[in-house]
Amino acid sequence: MRSMLFVPGDSPRKFDKASRSKASALILDLEDSVVLDKKEEARGLTRAMLSGGRNGPQLYVRVNALDTDMTLRDLAAVLPAAPDGIVLPKTGSGDDVRRLAFWLDAFEAAAGSEPGSTRIVVVATETAASIFGLGTYKDSSPRLEGLMWGAEDLAASLGATENGQAGVFHSPYRLARDLCLMGAAAADVTAIDTVYTDIENLAGLELETRIAKRDGFSAKALIHPKHVDVVNAAFEASAEERVWAGKVIAAFAANPNLGTLRLDGKMIDKPHLRAARKILFGG
Repeated sequence: MRSMLFVPGDSPRKFDKASRSKASALILDLEDSVVLDKKEEARGLTRAMLSGGRNGPQLYVRVNALDTDMTLRDLAAVLPAAPDGIVLPKTGSGDDVRRLAFWLDAFEAAAGSEPGSTRIVVVATETAASIFGLGTYKDSSPRLEGLMWGAEDLAASLGATENGQAGVFHSPYRLARDLCLMGAAAADVTAIDTVYTDIENLAGLELETRIAKRDGFSAKALIHPKHVDVVNAAFEASAEERVWAGKVIAAFAANPNLGTLRLDGKMIDKPHLRAARKILFGG
């Protein structure tokens, strides 16, 4: 999983275009990109798009937040079409994941789907209160696949006039980003970087993605198909990284009883081995 591209849940045209991209996953959006009086229509269109075949990216659905009283209607509409996952916005803690997982158990049983097959990604930094719950996602559900951070709704929650300037986030949002990264690592799930909103600035997108990769993120949310190839390439391991990873794995394979080794004059230990495996095998 490297690139997760948002697509409005009421736009089959945009879905068709996005489906031809090399995005790892599409997120059919029933939340922010659909106005209130179009929600029901969007549910039907999203279900139809889910039912149209799975030859391209994985298909997720972003439902409306738990406090809107629309989440269950969203799930009832789309779960019969077996999406690969649900993206839950504005989560506050692992308890929200447990609640969603409980509902998914019931909807999967009703649809005859494989139990536990619907994964969960949460957008975990969209309110001020949510920041204090970022350490609670560990062991919340085997369905949990990733934590995504976002800055737009957080700015509204804080009463801020902007979240960044000249491509650099202000400090409250850098804090949210870093804590989300750490929360994802603590929960052993994918850390997903936020969207890049300057659509035409592909150089800025590449730089932001490479910084995210450097820090430990392994995927990024996107809002435009032209961002997909840039992000996928930025997350690709370099030749030098692959050579290093191969040497680390080979060194530990040759010394299975040792926890620390000397490689090229430097000490390496089991965290280096985990990093090497992530570079070569994605895990």
